[in-house]
Amino acid sequence: MSDTPFKSGGTPWRARLAMVFLVVVAVIVIWWTNQFLTARFTETTQSRAEVRLALYSGNILSELQRNQIVPQLLARDPTLIGALNSSDFSQSSSRLIEYRDEIGAEGLLLMDGDGRAVAATDRALIGSIHRAEPYYVEASRSNDTVFTTSLLESGGRVFAYSRKIEAQGEMIGVIMVEVDLKKFESSWAGFTDAVIVADSEGTIILSTEARWRGLTEEEALSVRPAQSAIERAFRVTARWGALPADTYLQGEAVMRQESRIGFQGWNITSFTTYAGVRERVNSVLALEIMGFAILMALVFYLVSRKATSRLRFFQRESAELRQLNVALQREIAEREKAERHLEVAEQTLQQSSKLAALGEMSAAVSHELNQPLAAMKTYLAGAKLLLQRRRPDEALSSFQRIDDLIERMGAITRQLKSYARKGGDAFEAIDVRDSVSSALSMMEPQLRRGDVHITTSLPRDPVIVEADRIRLEQVLVNLLRNALDATKASNDRQVKLLVTVGNEVVITVRDNGAGIEDLENLFEPFYTTKAPGDGVGLGLAISSGIVNDLGGRLTARNGQSGGAVFEITLPLAAQSTEAAE
Repeated sequence: MSDTPFKSGGTPWRARLAMVFLVVVAVIVIWWTNQFLTARFTETTQSRAEVRLALYSGNILSELQRNQIVPQLLARDPTLIGALNSSDFSQSSSRLIEYRDEIGAEGLLLMDGDGRAVAATDRALIGSIHRAEPYYVEASRSNDTVFTTSLLESGGRVFAYSRKIEAQGEMIGVIMVEVDLKKFESSWAGFTDAVIVADSEGTIILSTEARWRGLTEEEALSVRPAQSAIERAFRVTARWGALPADTYLQGEAVMRQESRIGFQGWNITSFTTYAGVRERVNSVLALEIMGFAILMALVFYLVSRKATSRLRFFQRESAELRQLNVALQREIAEREKAERHLEVAEQTLQQSSKLAALGEMSAAVSHELNQPLAAMKTYLAGAKLLLQRRRPDEALSSFQRIDDLIERMGAITRQLKSYARKGGDAFEAIDVRDSVSSALSMMEPQLRRGDVHITTSLPRDPVIVEADRIRLEQVLVNLLRNALDATKASNDRQVKLLVTVGNEVVITVRDNGAGIEDLENLFEPFYTTKAPGDGVGLGLAISSGIVNDLGGRLTARNGQSGGAVFEITLPLAAQSTEAAE
């Protein structure tokens, strides 16, 4: 009992305090480690970027200086001078190819005094005119070796040393040596750094990104494509803490390093991502987080040992609950089975109610059939006599009357057959007026025999509802039968059947009988006001269930001037609602 004030939910307060302390210490240690290692690794990365930039700059300068002396040597080559003087260039291209393989240049091109290519390492260039190219124009105007850059239509650049070739003080041709600087772009592409080389005017002439060539540094950083090497490097790890950014590339921080190449004012610049810094820092932070997680797991283990007994108790209770759940599921299954049996019994009762009504109507229908049968017998005898007297036209008229009587008898039997069969489960769009007319037709013999004055009021336009026609007619026949029974004691028997349409369809059956004494129990099964043997009290209960299944409601009340009023309310079909609107 003495430990109660220091426990909450079964966990000792000391264990909770230890876990809170561990969390606080973990946050402080991880934050300090992140700050310290970020600064340390950033400084190391910057130093490596500076060394790498110096190496790139030296390689470019070495390549430029190595090729600078080549045009001067080739301009004094007797073989090339002799070929230009004699216009015999059959061996010149092979000579240039040997020079290219020896010095490692990108390509060599020999042009005559008119700027026409007469020999080249790329034989496809032989015969092409280069009179307007910078390397030809600048070389023809200078007595020294000149360096030029030319922009190709494809967006690439040609870096070339060129020098004119003279004989007896006159220019007879130009030799051009193309420097291979694109190989450096290929080697730079293997790193996550972005590297650019800009000339003295700030225009980018070499870059790891093809889109940057020909732009300034500011323009290049603004048009850099989203899915580039630097952005992919940024996505490798999540941000953690602030980094000392030198510049921003597409909104991301990078380190910027710049160095001079020492050739015609060229500069080389690299943009180094913090991906390596983040990876190294995050690896250390991951180890620290793992260590603190192990410590917290140990604390949880110590706390869980005290909860083992309670867990076993809960397991026993869970087993008992599972047994109860199985028993409950079994009982639910039995109840569902009983409900299915009850539903089948209700459907059987509905069919029995229909057949009972059908039995009552059969006597009246037999009277309706006797009349056409007697008339048919008379028409047949008359037709026989007319045929004997050789009057076939008048006999055919008698046969036509017989055919009309047969059609009338068929309509009567079809109504009985459609009413006797079970209703379907599929709803269809039906006109309420047709169902009312069909129900009145089936009840016509009983209404006529009982001397009942029937008043109907139907709309002129179709009244469409989604319902089962047979079941709706069953409800109407049942209500008309009840109205006939309720008016037996009246001298002036009257039944009114009205159909009104508003937001819903209302079918009203009104009689001038004695009315309803017990409205509350009217729709209860086996409740009846008829004499024993006249009914079992299921008609209204079944009718109410049918109307509910159709999506409506069946209500009853006493009229102000006496008698009972039954109302069937059904929703209009969608097409009828749209037409009404």
